Amino acid sequence: MLKITTLTIGDELLIGQVIDTNSAFMGRELNLHGMEVFRKLTVADTLPEIMDGLAAALATSDVVLMTGGLGPTKDDITKKALADFFGVEMVFSEVTWERIERFFARLGRPTSPAHREQCFMPANAELLTNKMGTAPGMWMAHEGKIVVSMPGVPYEMEYLLLQEVIPRLRERYALYPIAHRTFLTVGEGESRLATLIEDLEDQLPAHLKLAYLPNLGQVRLRLTGRADDEQQLQRDLQVYGDPLRDRLSPFVYGENNTSLEQVVGQLLLAQGLQLATAESCTGGYLAHRITAVPGASAYFKGSIVAYDNAVKEKLLGVQAGTLASQGAVSEATVREMVAGALAALEVDVAIAVSGIAGPGGGTPEKPVGTIWIAVGNRDHIQTLLLQGTKDRDKNIRYTATRALGLLWDFLRAV
Repeated sequence: MLKITTLTIGDELLIGQVIDTNSAFMGRELNLHGMEVFRKLTVADTLPEIMDGLAAALATSDVVLMTGGLGPTKDDITKKALADFFGVEMVFSEVTWERIERFFARLGRPTSPAHREQCFMPANAELLTNKMGTAPGMWMAHEGKIVVSMPGVPYEMEYLLLQEVIPRLRERYALYPIAHRTFLTVGEGESRLATLIEDLEDQLPAHLKLAYLPNLGQVRLRLTGRADDEQQLQRDLQVYGDPLRDRLSPFVYGENNTSLEQVVGQLLLAQGLQLATAESCTGGYLAHRITAVPGASAYFKGSIVAYDNAVKEKLLGVQAGTLASQGAVSEATVREMVAGALAALEVDVAIAVSGIAGPGGGTPEKPVGTIWIAVGNRDHIQTLLLQGTKDRDKNIRYTATRALGLLWDFLRAV
C-alpha cells in the first residue's frame, strides 16, 4: 500500500494562529483518487525542524507532500532546507523569473530583489507550474521515494495538488480503488448506534471498515472499502451498507455530503409548508443554518429573535404568568413561542428554542446547558429537553442541530 505523509510548515500552525486546512484538503482529495495519508506532521519554520520532519517522513513513507515556506520573505526557508537535506546546490530558475516578471507586469507593479531570490531552487527539483501564484511547486525523487514541496497558500496548494501532483502520482504508482458510503445521523450518540448494529458490524468482510465520527448532536458512520475490483467494491458497499441504514433508519437523515438543513428544506418543499423560527438562546443561529441553503426563501419565512422576556411577550404572545411561574427556560414557554411564531409570521410550522447557553446564568434547578426546544404546527407541538455543557458556543451549535433534527422527525410524521 502506498504510504503518504503530509508535512506542513509554519509557526502559525503550531501556535493555532492559522488552522491547517491544507492537510484536510490533501487527505480528502488523495483519498478520492485511491491514495491514503498515512501520517501528518507539522513543524516550525527552522532549518533543523524542517530537515528533521522530512527525515522522519521519508523513514516511513513512499511520498512526502510538503506545504509552506516557499514565499519571497526571509522566513520562507523550505527550499534551503531541502537543498541542505539532499546535499545539492541552489540554482537560479530563469523560467520562474520570467513568469514572475510577466505576472507583475500584468499587475502594473515592479518586481523586487526578494522576488528574484525566490527563483533559486534546489538543483534536483523538477518545477511544477503554479498558475495561481509566483512560487512554483517542486517535485524531487530520492532513493525511490518522492518529495513534493508546494506553497502554503491554500488556493495555490490546491491548484498544484489537483493539476500537477495527483496526476503524476497516479501515473507512477499502481493504486487500488477506495470507496466510501457515509450515513448521516442525528439525535442519538455513537455508543447507542454501535449497540444497535453490533451484529451487522461483526459480519463485515475484512476489506470493509466502519468508523464512527461524532459531532455535536450528530454522528457520521463511514463505511470504507479498498479492493482491486471497483465494481465489486461498490456492490459490497450496497450489500453490507443497506442493512446498516435500515437498522438505523429512525436516525439516518441522509448519506455522504447532504446537510441536515438541506434535508429539512426538501421535506418542507415537498409538503408545501412554510417555516419560521422563534429563538432565544441561539440568537438567530438556527435561522442562519436554515438560510445557508440556496433557495431557502421558498420555504423559510422569517425569524423572531426574542432574547428578552418582554419581546417574548410582545411579539410571540408568551403569557406573563407562564414566564413568572415556569421561567423563560421551560417547556411551557417554548410551546407558547411556537404558537406565537405560527400566528405572528403566518406559517405552517415553527421551531422555538430557549435555554441557558452559559457560561453563567444557571441555577441548581436549571444549570448552564439547560435548553428547551419545541417544534409544531397548529395541531400538534413536540418538545425536547437538552442538557448541554458550560461551553456557550457548543451549546448554541448543539441546540441548532437538535432543533433541526426534531423538525426532521416531526415532518416525517406529518
